[in-house]
Amino acid sequence: MMRAIINARLIGSDSVVGGKVLLFDKKIIGIADEVPEGAEVIDAKGAYASAGFIDLHIHGAGGADVMDATPQALETISDTLLQTGTTSFLATTMTMSTQAIDTALQNVKMHKEKVNGAQILGVHLEGPFINPSRHGAQEIAYIQRPNLDLIADHMESIRMITLAPEVEGVEAFIRHLGEQYPHIILSVGHSDASYDQCKASFGWGVSHATHLFNAMNGYHHREPGVIGAVLESDVTCDIIPDLVHTHPSTLELTYRLKKDKLILITDAMRAGCMKSGIYELGGQRVVVKEGRAELEDGTLAGSVLRLNEGLQKMVAHTSMTLVEAVNSVTKIPARKLGIPKGELREGYDADIVIFDEDFSIISTLVAGELKYIR
Repeated sequence: MMRAIINARLIGSDSVVGGKVLLFDKKIIGIADEVPEGAEVIDAKGAYASAGFIDLHIHGAGGADVMDATPQALETISDTLLQTGTTSFLATTMTMSTQAIDTALQNVKMHKEKVNGAQILGVHLEGPFINPSRHGAQEIAYIQRPNLDLIADHMESIRMITLAPEVEGVEAFIRHLGEQYPHIILSVGHSDASYDQCKASFGWGVSHATHLFNAMNGYHHREPGVIGAVLESDVTCDIIPDLVHTHPSTLELTYRLKKDKLILITDAMRAGCMKSGIYELGGQRVVVKEGRAELEDGTLAGSVLRLNEGLQKMVAHTSMTLVEAVNSVTKIPARKLGIPKGELREGYDADIVIFDEDFSIISTLVAGELKYIR
């Protein structure tokens, strides 16, 4: 059935448009002046409407984690994310045992098409091919050198791999994946690479950077490191805009330098959309309090950020415009993945979110179906 959203401020790729009607079924049909006869009407009552949000890096929410490796965990995450305006995401794994990673990947492969809420676009493999010196909240005991055997059965499901380009054997690994599996985004992260090493990896096939500034060497005027290489290059990057992982000044600087190469993520763990308390991440105890998730030694352990809150913080604390902020969680990640989502454009998937001035989510639609209403 054709549906029509009326009285919405429609957020396009470069402007906000009022006084129009958004028409869709499972796909976006177009933007019209009037409601066609027979269309089911959704009244936005003056709120904003945009393409649904895409999170490229999220471990869990609602008390569940991708590494739980159960169908119910994926369903819980999928359902919980609807309240944040997220309509699709990469199910993100972490550095654990080979068996645990394989089981989690198998679970995503078998059940990603069966969830009823936000769609699972595939897997973001965060580790285990990282630098032990920049392990962050990843369990150092399970870090390993690049190993094609670990992921050989899951190449179709994997859409992103975070790795450290300076570790032994990684160049051949990156080049092989770039040649044989171009749909997989290779991302520098949890890395201690020098500026020159990082720049070289862009030539091998690395095209992205994971949670820029976090779990990597710091910028120094004589050794710019990963950050310097990313900021001056044409690669995309993502950042956690929770004001915990990154200072507002850092967010502003990154926005000014990267513009349409910047993607916002949550890196949320199972405590996302939950109350403060004691949780678990990769077998490690995590204390969640006042918007921070930390291991017992004080190491940041992912976040509890909601993607709509991240948008609100970027608009409030940087010069990023509303349209640019929305693009950073819609059009830009969708184009990075090469999928027909992220824009209110004819023929694109009808993943739509309606939200208030303060980015509070009113309703969320996935493939044209109303899945969440406040």
